[in-house]
Amino acid sequence: MTYNQITLPKLEKILNTRFKEDGFLSLKNLPFPSTLKDMTKATNRIIEAINNGEKIALIGDYDVDGVVSTTIIKIFFNHLGVELKTIIPNRFKDGYGMTPKLIHQLSDYDLILTVDNGISAKEASEVAKELSIELIITDHHIVPLNLPIAHSIVNQKQKDCNFPFDEICGAQIAWYLIASLNAKIESGTLVPPFKDTKTIVSKIDTKQLLELVSIAIIADVMPLLHINRAMVISGLKTLNQSSTPSILALKEHLKIEIFTSETIGFFIAPLLNSAGRMKDASYAFNFLLSKNIKDARENLLKLIDFNTNRKEVEANITKEAILKATNLGTSALAPAFGEAEAITSDKYNQDDIIVVYGKNWHEGVVGIVASRVSNHFAKPSIILSKNGSKLKGSGRSYGECNLFDIVNQSKELLLGFGGHKMAVGLALNINNFKDFKESLQENYKTKNYNQNLEDEELLGELNFNAIDFDLINIIEKYAPYGNSNTNPKFITHNVKVISCQKIGKDKNHLKLTLQQLGYGSLAPSKIMNAIKFRDDSDIKPNSIIDIKYRVNKNIFRGKESLQLMIDKIITN
Repeated sequence: MTYNQITLPKLEKILNTRFKEDGFLSLKNLPFPSTLKDMTKATNRIIEAINNGEKIALIGDYDVDGVVSTTIIKIFFNHLGVELKTIIPNRFKDGYGMTPKLIHQLSDYDLILTVDNGISAKEASEVAKELSIELIITDHHIVPLNLPIAHSIVNQKQKDCNFPFDEICGAQIAWYLIASLNAKIESGTLVPPFKDTKTIVSKIDTKQLLELVSIAIIADVMPLLHINRAMVISGLKTLNQSSTPSILALKEHLKIEIFTSETIGFFIAPLLNSAGRMKDASYAFNFLLSKNIKDARENLLKLIDFNTNRKEVEANITKEAILKATNLGTSALAPAFGEAEAITSDKYNQDDIIVVYGKNWHEGVVGIVASRVSNHFAKPSIILSKNGSKLKGSGRSYGECNLFDIVNQSKELLLGFGGHKMAVGLALNINNFKDFKESLQENYKTKNYNQNLEDEELLGELNFNAIDFDLINIIEKYAPYGNSNTNPKFITHNVKVISCQKIGKDKNHLKLTLQQLGYGSLAPSKIMNAIKFRDDSDIKPNSIIDIKYRVNKNIFRGKESLQLMIDKIITN
């Protein structure tokens, strides 16, 4: 495939066209909290509960967005000196979000808040009504036809909501709730019944909380445009100046001087997520709330252990899933997996959507495995864990496929289902597996998706000699990068491998020294250093390869250098 040659002016033009009129908003342009439907109503009810000394509980979620949402609401209540019971459901014991079981556990509470969940909790809301518990639901997920029974529902996706931006995360809704409550402190409406009547209630610094909100925005893969971009930019600045113990511990552990969106996406988000994936999200919650650096370091060590375990489990299941999705016969696979009924000779790699399952695969990592398998086959994938007669797992989309719509067409075969365009969670009976898998292929074909697998993130061909700090300056101008504003990716052909070394604890990363060879009268290029993560290929010196990569600036002890972060190696 032929690509256009990238020059610095061309690169700037491409990046600039990504942004519409609202692409460069600042914090002063943020919509008011009152533009969110039911926000004023929810605020007034919370004030009433605080002022009257009612018992208030908060139900969060076990992913990064849910943990951060829970954390910032707890920080606000701690600031007021008001007791707030917090519950983050355990993925394995409690399932997702607000359930009837959790409501029964909170039967003596007057008011229950949710963050990053609740919009689909119709059954739980009915239990709450029976127990005379009022609900305030704050969520950002797709709104179902049948809403739960609640005093107020704050969700920007409601049709009659005037909030101008549809794609925001749960932590942003929670932050807006705090901003709305903060305004009531200023007006003198919020007056908690403190024992010490001389206590003065002061406003909280909502801008400081953006350091946590920015982590949630990136971890939940929100588009880094409009207010999301503005909040992340401000949050990154706050992170880099932060004195919060948990943030200082992260900076110390990662040995970094500044936080970037990539730092959050590749390192911080997986660390925080690992607690909920492997054991219980309360470990991440406690880490973020660490009172001092000593506690933060100790809490971080637990997350590091969870994440190390997560990587090992994920790597093993990914290998098994890829083998199962590859055209190998029963006899070849059965010894490896010991579950003959799940191994068939179906040519999964010819399906439009990869669907595989394994016995007792760890439910906490199947979502990550689905992402790895999708990238491996360049197709949407659904990875399920078999426990008894039940299959439960996650799916990840690829390309322009709306995986939620495709699975939704077959939801009658499922025991449970939820998600959005790019990711789904589901459960089904093993007896429905074959019909479900076949129906997905049929559903996919009706959509007439573009089968062109061209890498949409690839901007063009770049000569090594054009890689300098002028290039980096243009790239940094349009940061932070993430969903809808991806870090520029380039391709370079005819690259000679000067050296290649396997690095890392498991020797599963590649460190390369590369030089682009000349064409005709052109001399070979400058020499570049490069890294390829999660790759243990045997790349020999003097090999000629093509590479897809991003350009990264390293800062170590005040010294800046450029490095290529390789996305794909194409051997010639």
